Amino acid sequence: MQADSSTQAPVLPQGCTNFKLRQLMRRVANHYDAEMAKCGLKTTQYSLLSHVLKLGPIRPGDLATEMKMDASTLTRNLRPLVDAGWVTLQAGTDARSRLVHITDAGRDKRAEAQRHWKAAQLALNETLGVERVLALHALVDDSLDLLAALPAPEAGHDE
Repeated sequence: MQADSSTQAPVLPQGCTNFKLRQLMRRVANHYDAEMAKCGLKTTQYSLLSHVLKLGPIRPGDLATEMKMDASTLTRNLRPLVDAGWVTLQAGTDARSRLVHITDAGRDKRAEAQRHWKAAQLALNETLGVERVLALHALVDDSLDLLAALPAPEAGHDE
């Protein structure tokens, strides 16, 4: 005899969603990091160069806001890029402000890194399948929209 579907217990997720997402993120991050290392950058540095290229010159506080990170994290992540000569911190519109600018060397490094990022993305598409990657993007976007209503995390807890 077949059980009545109205009396079956609902199927609930098994395991910890946070743990599963972190496992996936580590695997994906390692994949991109390995490719980006070929041009001497971390993925965070590539992202920072890309944002400065797109938005700059920009105040550090505005850049931190755009990248959804706190100011101290941004300062720490900018330092190696400044030291390498890929970005500069120059005087802003008044004596107290500064602006982040990308240099010609930074544009060149970002262009080189973009080729490696694209190789990582294409390899991921090949491994997972384009349909799965598209579905993953849609699921992440929808989830972020739904989670936007939750209270913001405390300052200093960036990832």
